Amino acid sequence: MRALVFDIETIPDVELGKRLFDLDGLPDEEVAKAMTFHRLQETGSDFLPLHQHRIVAISVVWRYRDGLKVMSLGDANSPEKELVTKFYEAIERHTPDLISWNGGGFDLPVLHYRALLHGVQAPRYWELGENESSFRYNNYLSRFHWRHLDLMDVLSAWQGRSRASLNDIATLLGFPGKLGFGGDQVWDTWLKGDIGAIRDYCETDVLNTYLIWLRFQFMRGQLDEQGLAGELARVHRFLDASDAGHWRAFAAAWGARHPASPPGDAD
Repeated sequence: MRALVFDIETIPDVELGKRLFDLDGLPDEEVAKAMTFHRLQETGSDFLPLHQHRIVAISVVWRYRDGLKVMSLGDANSPEKELVTKFYEAIERHTPDLISWNGGGFDLPVLHYRALLHGVQAPRYWELGENESSFRYNNYLSRFHWRHLDLMDVLSAWQGRSRASLNDIATLLGFPGKLGFGGDQVWDTWLKGDIGAIRDYCETDVLNTYLIWLRFQFMRGQLDEQGLAGELARVHRFLDASDAGHWRAFAAAWGARHPASPPGDAD
């Protein structure tokens, strides 16, 4: 098993906003407000177009051989280029199966734009079969291939009206979910200088995604009951071994919501 579950957190790319809307000299907070106001006037939604997002955190669950790692790439001071480079380097080195929640609709397109901006090469990721024939039938880019599995997309049967949030499905299955922090708080948290809280939040999101993926693997017969129990026990061992506050809170919420119940008993 070589699975890389990933999630990103973003803020407005205020440097781009200054150039797009001739806002040079304004504080970042005011530039971001102008960007969202422009978007609201244009579309009725204040959610910025994906090319106007800047990545400030990438967190992953790396499941390999007999190991499990949950971490954020780089460190709190890493520039965006380093984060993006490390993400694609992991693909280049290991060719893992990528797992995400809405990765096809958000995370990967943002990563594409930021890699383009920073000149990050990723030949393995962009392989479509020109150099390795197996990628013709299973690559990272085709929507219905399995080398990248967007859980939100697949579970909704690729229907927009059927989509659910990560928090809702995590809660449905008895997993911790958002723990009181949401994506709409990332920008304000960034302005306060608390990148640590953003990285912690991103890590809990990616672990929720991993837990949902395990249940999905059980549903499609890739794990049996014993295999699923073993994988969940591995996650519990990871949580038990950590002193980090966000993992203590995650473990406590998980135990309170869904104490060791088998699949199907989340009610």
